[in-house]
Amino acid sequence: MKAHVIEAVNGQIREEFESSYIYLAMSARFTTMNLPGAAAWMRQQAQEELLHAMKFFDFLVRRGAEPRLSAIAQPVVTFERPIEAFEKALAHERHITACIHALYDLAQKERDYALQTLLHWFIDEQVEEEETATGIIDSLRLAGETGQGLFMIDRELGQRQAAPAEGEAE
Repeated sequence: MKAHVIEAVNGQIREEFESSYIYLAMSARFTTMNLPGAAAWMRQQAQEELLHAMKFFDFLVRRGAEPRLSAIAQPVVTFERPIEAFEKALAHERHITACIHALYDLAQKERDYALQTLLHWFIDEQVEEEETATGIIDSLRLAGETGQGLFMIDRELGQRQAAPAEGEAE
Protein backbone atom coordinates (compact mmCIF):
# COMPACT_ATOMS: atom_id res chain seq x y z
CA MET A 1 0.00 0.00 0.00
CA LYS A 2 1.17 3.50 -0.74
CA ALA A 3 2.02 5.64 2.28
CA HIS A 4 -0.61 8.29 1.57
CA VAL A 5 -3.32 5.61 1.20
CA ILE A 6 -2.31 4.11 4.55
CA GLU A 7 -2.46 7.60 6.06
CA ALA A 8 -5.95 8.11 4.63
CA VAL A 9 -7.18 4.78 6.05
CA ASN A 10 -5.68 5.71 9.42
CA GLY A 11 -7.61 8.98 9.17
CA GLN A 12 -10.81 7.00 8.64
CA ILE A 13 -10.02 4.88 11.69
CA ARG A 14 -9.88 8.13 13.70
CA GLU A 15 -13.20 9.25 12.18
CA GLU A 16 -14.84 5.98 13.24
CA PHE A 17 -13.47 6.19 16.79
CA GLU A 18 -14.66 9.81 16.98
CA SER A 19 -18.09 8.65 15.82
CA SER A 20 -18.19 6.12 18.62
CA TYR A 21 -17.23 8.78 21.14
CA ILE A 22 -19.93 11.15 19.86
CA TYR A 23 -22.64 8.50 20.11
CA LEU A 24 -21.49 7.47 23.57
CA ALA A 25 -21.73 11.12 24.68
CA MET A 26 -25.24 11.26 23.21
CA SER A 27 -26.10 8.11 25.16
CA ALA A 28 -24.95 9.80 28.37
CA ARG A 29 -27.07 12.88 27.59
CA PHE A 30 -30.15 10.73 26.91
CA THR A 31 -29.56 8.98 30.22
CA THR A 32 -29.69 12.32 32.05
CA MET A 33 -32.89 13.13 30.15
CA ASN A 34 -34.46 9.90 31.46
CA LEU A 35 -34.79 8.42 27.98
CA PRO A 36 -33.34 4.93 28.49
CA GLY A 37 -34.37 3.62 25.07
CA ALA A 38 -32.61 6.41 23.19
CA ALA A 39 -29.62 6.03 25.52
CA ALA A 40 -29.43 2.31 24.75
CA TRP A 41 -29.83 2.96 21.01
CA MET A 42 -26.95 5.46 21.02
CA ARG A 43 -24.80 3.13 23.10
CA GLN A 44 -25.29 0.37 20.52
CA GLN A 45 -24.50 2.87 17.79
CA ALA A 46 -21.25 3.68 19.61
CA GLN A 47 -20.39 -0.04 19.67
CA GLU A 48 -21.14 -0.34 15.96
CA GLU A 49 -18.77 2.52 15.19
CA LEU A 50 -16.02 0.76 17.15
CA LEU A 51 -16.56 -2.29 14.93
CA HIS A 52 -16.22 -0.05 11.87
CA ALA A 53 -12.93 1.33 13.16
CA MET A 54 -11.68 -2.19 13.74
CA LYS A 55 -12.63 -3.22 10.18
CA PHE A 56 -10.25 -0.57 8.87
CA PHE A 57 -7.65 -1.41 11.52
CA ASP A 58 -7.72 -5.11 10.62
CA PHE A 59 -7.65 -4.28 6.91
CA LEU A 60 -4.36 -2.42 7.36
CA VAL A 61 -2.90 -5.27 9.40
CA ARG A 62 -3.92 -7.82 6.75
CA ARG A 63 -2.25 -5.68 4.09
CA GLY A 64 1.00 -5.50 6.06
CA ALA A 65 0.54 -1.84 7.02
CA GLU A 66 0.73 -0.41 10.51
CA PRO A 67 -2.39 1.18 11.95
CA ARG A 68 -1.52 4.44 13.69
CA LEU A 69 -3.99 5.68 16.25
CA SER A 70 -4.25 9.42 16.69
CA ALA A 71 -5.90 11.51 19.37
CA ILE A 72 -9.63 12.05 19.23
CA ALA A 73 -11.27 15.21 20.45
CA GLN A 74 -13.70 15.38 23.32
CA PRO A 75 -17.14 15.43 21.72
CA VAL A 76 -19.29 18.50 22.19
CA VAL A 77 -22.79 17.12 22.52
CA THR A 78 -25.52 19.58 23.37
CA PHE A 79 -29.18 19.06 22.72
CA GLU A 80 -32.38 19.67 24.64
CA ARG A 81 -34.76 17.62 22.52
CA PRO A 82 -34.39 14.11 21.11
CA ILE A 83 -34.98 15.28 17.55
CA GLU A 84 -31.96 17.59 17.84
CA ALA A 85 -29.75 14.62 18.74
CA PHE A 86 -30.92 12.57 15.77
CA GLU A 87 -30.57 15.56 13.43
CA LYS A 88 -26.97 15.89 14.66
CA ALA A 89 -26.49 12.15 14.19
CA LEU A 90 -27.78 12.42 10.60
CA ALA A 91 -25.46 15.35 9.88
CA HIS A 92 -22.56 13.38 11.33
CA GLU A 93 -23.42 10.31 9.23
CA ARG A 94 -23.48 12.51 6.14
CA HIS A 95 -19.99 13.71 7.09
CA ILE A 96 -18.83 10.09 7.42
CA THR A 97 -20.41 9.27 4.05
CA ALA A 98 -18.38 12.10 2.48
CA CYS A 99 -15.22 10.73 4.13
CA ILE A 100 -15.90 7.22 2.81
CA HIS A 101 -16.55 8.59 -0.68
CA ALA A 102 -13.29 10.57 -0.61
CA LEU A 103 -11.42 7.45 0.50
CA TYR A 104 -13.07 5.48 -2.32
CA ASP A 105 -12.03 8.16 -4.83
CA LEU A 106 -8.44 7.82 -3.58
CA ALA A 107 -8.59 4.02 -3.80
CA GLN A 108 -9.79 4.30 -7.41
CA LYS A 109 -7.09 6.82 -8.29
CA GLU A 110 -4.40 4.60 -6.78
CA ARG A 111 -5.92 1.43 -8.25
CA ASP A 112 -6.13 -0.12 -4.78
CA TYR A 113 -8.72 -2.77 -5.59
CA ALA A 114 -8.66 -4.40 -2.16
CA LEU A 115 -9.52 -1.08 -0.50
CA GLN A 116 -12.27 -0.45 -3.05
CA THR A 117 -13.79 -3.83 -2.19
CA LEU A 118 -13.75 -3.03 1.53
CA LEU A 119 -15.27 0.37 0.89
CA HIS A 120 -18.22 -1.11 -1.02
CA TRP A 121 -19.41 -2.52 2.31
CA PHE A 122 -19.01 0.88 3.98
CA ILE A 123 -20.83 2.68 1.17
CA ASP A 124 -23.82 0.36 1.64
CA GLU A 125 -23.56 0.78 5.42
CA GLN A 126 -23.69 4.57 5.13
CA VAL A 127 -26.88 4.39 3.08
CA GLU A 128 -28.38 2.36 5.93
CA GLU A 129 -27.05 4.73 8.61
CA GLU A 130 -28.55 7.80 6.95
CA GLU A 131 -31.83 6.02 6.26
CA THR A 132 -32.14 4.92 9.89
CA ALA A 133 -31.46 8.39 11.30
CA THR A 134 -33.92 9.94 8.84
CA GLY A 135 -36.58 7.40 9.85
CA ILE A 136 -36.16 8.19 13.54
CA ILE A 137 -36.39 11.93 12.84
CA ASP A 138 -39.57 11.35 10.81
CA SER A 139 -41.04 9.26 13.65
CA LEU A 140 -40.26 11.95 16.22
CA ARG A 141 -41.90 14.58 14.03
CA LEU A 142 -44.97 12.41 13.52
CA ALA A 143 -45.44 11.16 17.09
CA GLY A 144 -44.25 14.27 18.88
CA GLU A 145 -41.53 14.78 21.42
CA THR A 146 -43.57 14.82 24.58
CA GLY A 147 -45.89 12.54 26.44
CA GLN A 148 -47.08 9.26 25.04
CA GLY A 149 -45.55 9.74 21.58
CA LEU A 150 -42.07 10.24 22.99
CA PHE A 151 -42.58 7.37 25.44
CA MET A 152 -43.47 4.99 22.60
CA ILE A 153 -40.56 6.05 20.40
CA ASP A 154 -38.13 5.77 23.30
CA ARG A 155 -39.44 2.30 24.01
CA GLU A 156 -39.04 1.34 20.35
CA LEU A 157 -35.48 2.69 20.27
CA GLY A 158 -34.69 0.54 23.28
CA GLN A 159 -35.70 -2.57 21.32
CA ARG A 160 -32.74 -2.22 18.94
CA GLN A 161 -30.81 -5.45 18.63
CA ALA A 162 -27.05 -5.46 18.26
CA ALA A 163 -25.86 -6.21 14.76
CA PRO A 164 -24.25 -9.62 14.35
CA ALA A 165 -20.48 -9.62 14.42
CA GLU A 166 -18.54 -10.17 11.20
CA GLY A 167 -19.06 -13.74 10.00
CA GLU A 168 -22.11 -14.45 12.23
CA ALA A 169 -25.43 -15.35 10.70
CA GLU A 170 -28.10 -12.69 10.90
